[in-house]
Amino acid sequence: MAQAKKIALYAIGVFVLYTIITSPARAADLVQVGFEGISGAAQGVGEFMTELIN
Repeated sequence: MAQAKKIALYAIGVFVLYTIITSPARAADLVQVGFEGISGAAQGVGEFMTELIN
């Protein structure tokens, strides 16, 4: 099981590097989308906690 996890992480790393090298603009767009998603989730949690307190 540990060997499979190691191979999967290596494959993901190679894919990420390949994506960054072949199309850096697309990779930047994907990172931006990811951060916007995290930001939206954090904002939603903040609003939920605010409403929970009120």
